[in-house]
Amino acid sequence: MAIKKYRPTTPGRRISSVDAFADVTKTEPEKKLTITRKKMGGRNNTGKITVRRRGGGARQRVRIVDFRQDKFNVPAKVAAIEYDPTRGARLALLNYKDGEKRYVIAAQGMKVGDEVMSSREYIEAKPGNRMPLGKIPEGMAIHNIEMEPGRGGTTVRGAGLSAQLMSVDAGKVQVKLPSGEIRLFSVECLATIGSVSNPDRRLIRWGKAGRSRYRGRRPKVRGKVMNPVDHPHGGGEGRNPIGLKHPKTPWGKPALGVKTRNPKKASSKMIVKRRK
Repeated sequence: MAIKKYRPTTPGRRISSVDAFADVTKTEPEKKLTITRKKMGGRNNTGKITVRRRGGGARQRVRIVDFRQDKFNVPAKVAAIEYDPTRGARLALLNYKDGEKRYVIAAQGMKVGDEVMSSREYIEAKPGNRMPLGKIPEGMAIHNIEMEPGRGGTTVRGAGLSAQLMSVDAGKVQVKLPSGEIRLFSVECLATIGSVSNPDRRLIRWGKAGRSRYRGRRPKVRGKVMNPVDHPHGGGEGRNPIGLKHPKTPWGKPALGVKTRNPKKASSKMIVKRRK
């Protein structure tokens, strides 16, 4: 994948860049593997806004992605590399030998015509193949990792990301995550070989507010320009400081640099080294 720049015909165009889509081989998705996406605008089932600054955006159809890849020992051929409007990574359309089609997150280097497979035993460690962590050679780059066996991949799924398998010992595997955290996983948890596709997505410059609106991102207002009733930083005349010892959230809780993870969380014992 590459980043494309246009001639600076407008102020917004001057500083923006776009995805070149050079690796995408098919423009229309498989209709049976998509569903409509209802816009919630950051609201929960009672109509209250629980996630601020969401709303609008272009109409999208959600691709049904197979994160489990539990069709074991059945070879599948990569039929197409497709764009997904709801994520940064590319999707690979797999055609299985029994005729079934599924979407999976494409690994970097996957091409049309490649053959990939999922197995509970050791198979060739090439990009796109999936097997238990206990069967993967040490030092390999992996992605789409299960936190619990059989649950499906829940971590390391973003564009360009990969984790590194460090060591295997006593039924546990040490994996270094993209954040720098080293964490223990069960040897039975499945993972896919390679890094996630589309690594250059992070280099895209959106250029103007309008492109963020297309993505469903509404404007963000600073707390210090609000009224006191709306935010702890609000009030005052002119450009006043926040007037507090530490920054706070709109609900008065400490922000910026305060640990929010529950120290009594059961999975804390699985963390060998915290991220910096």
